Amino acid sequence: MPESPPGFTTLYSDDSLLVLDKPAGLLSVPGRSEDKQDCLSRRVQAHYPDALVVHRLDMATSGLMLMARGAGMQRQLSGLFEMRQVKKRYAAVVAGHFETAGLAPADEGGWRLIDLPIAADWPNRPLRVIDLVNGKPSQTRWRIHNVNQAAETTCVDLEPLTGRSHQLRVHMKALGHPILGDELYAAVAVPADTGVGRLLLHACRLSFVHPATGQPLQFESKPDFTLQ
Repeated sequence: MPESPPGFTTLYSDDSLLVLDKPAGLLSVPGRSEDKQDCLSRRVQAHYPDALVVHRLDMATSGLMLMARGAGMQRQLSGLFEMRQVKKRYAAVVAGHFETAGLAPADEGGWRLIDLPIAADWPNRPLRVIDLVNGKPSQTRWRIHNVNQAAETTCVDLEPLTGRSHQLRVHMKALGHPILGDELYAAVAVPADTGVGRLLLHACRLSFVHPATGQPLQFESKPDFTLQ
């Protein structure tokens, strides 16, 4: 791991791109108000002036985030995202236990598909809703990672195939199992014994082919909450 300047954690850096580990509670990009100017992208740009945003994580979500160095690389990496050639995986803890008998069959790896279109909830922005008529196509692969019977929670692996705002949070709520600590989509408190007062959603794996070198790259990051 390269040495990180103060204010952010760098997992990988070269002349083309940066892979960063964003903490929960930090914006990816500046907000509109004066008190929302501190963010990961500005912290990084203070040390890498050519760093440009390619994708974002919600403020409450932690984990892996990719930035390009220069406009040309930004276009190439954005193209990889558009062609779904960047694989992302998240770890989350959701409320309740799944009744698998009522779900679509899983594949050999235990993965199932959520295919529910998402639209902006204009009267309640920035919320998003499932909208079967006007929503944009939205797909998420998911599987059960582990079940905590005592806490009545389930750890899940999530792989978004599309990149809608709040997609994972909205899709898990639609299944009836909101992500713990989600202040926007569920009044579900984080159990006290977790010791973590935050949204339990973490971008834990990122893989893609480096546009400049052709080298396959994969990065992993462990969440600061327990997947038990």
